Amino acid sequence: MIMLQNLFRSRPRKRNGEALYELAVRQAREPGFYTRLGVSDRIDARFELYTLHVLLLIMRLRDEGERGAEAAQGLFDVYVSALDHALRELGVGDISVGKKMRKLGEAMYGRMTAWEPLLRAADAAGLSLSLSRNVYESENPAAGEALAAYALASRARLAAQDFTTVTTRPDWAEINK
Repeated sequence: MIMLQNLFRSRPRKRNGEALYELAVRQAREPGFYTRLGVSDRIDARFELYTLHVLLLIMRLRDEGERGAEAAQGLFDVYVSALDHALRELGVGDISVGKKMRKLGEAMYGRMTAWEPLLRAADAAGLSLSLSRNVYESENPAAGEALAAYALASRARLAAQDFTTVTTRPDWAEINK
């Protein structure tokens, strides 16, 4: 009986993770990224923007200690699950999904590992170069300058918000060029 109760009980971390993921995705879908900042409306470029926004929220949440770390883990788990679901919706078969998820997971982890220290250090030049390569597929750091400025400004604005507000109404920076 206890096993059945555990099976059907609500999962607050997952629910919170889903809400946070929706906030990140909603912002990453803002038309200004595509119209003002010149991000290509391709699946790989959208993946980069989703990853950037999920990372910005994860970083902010982790700054809150244990409760933030739990919320960040929920967000991360939902993001990984959403990637798996998207692959399946694109028609990737069960046999191939594992391989493709591993590649996507490595890409996501690689971006987060590269971008987090740049965001924490407010390294606009390094972030511009990395975003140029990954989002714009360009070796010219100028291609990523506006997006890097947006990301750094968003990091600062999120840091200025209290935990409850950041988990319900994150204050993202304006998308300017």
